[in-house]
Amino acid sequence: MSSALDRVSSELEATVGRFAALVRRVGLKHRLPEADLEDVLQEVRIRLWRARSRPESEKAEQISASYVYRVAVSAAVDLLRRRRARGADQTVTLEDTEEPVAAHSDPARSVEESELSAQVARAIEAITPSRRPVVRMYLAGYSSEEVTKVMGWSEAKTRNLLYRGLADLREQLRDMGVTGEANA
Repeated sequence: MSSALDRVSSELEATVGRFAALVRRVGLKHRLPEADLEDVLQEVRIRLWRARSRPESEKAEQISASYVYRVAVSAAVDLLRRRRARGADQTVTLEDTEEPVAAHSDPARSVEESELSAQVARAIEAITPSRRPVVRMYLAGYSSEEVTKVMGWSEAKTRNLLYRGLADLREQLRDMGVTGEANA
């Protein structure tokens, strides 16, 4: 029994390790201080452990990035709500989802990234409407299989829309003068 528990525990730790950077980005997106990022990671660990104990749950190595992302967002929002209920940290709002500026970041680079993000958003709006959701989901980190599942489409439809949507996006960005070269 102990070896089975150790195996499950090590599988979950490997999963948490695999998605730790994703969980940290979620915490930063919600403007959580560094100390709270560990709390969110611990909460994700606990929630994955609880989910793992359900009979219908997937094995740890099959857990998707989108599932961990949703768990991390939920954990971060719950942390903010608990704070708000206690009356602490009134400056943090749940609606504010802008990326924080890291203390070590270069302001010029931050502006460039913001401008690039706006250009990509405009380019996505210019592509065929049926291709927009799949491109947005793909750029948000969803795999083709996850898009298929979420949208309820066939694998062929998802693949076709994604392939054509990304081609349209590249063309739009090229027309806008955005190149794939990094400005170092």
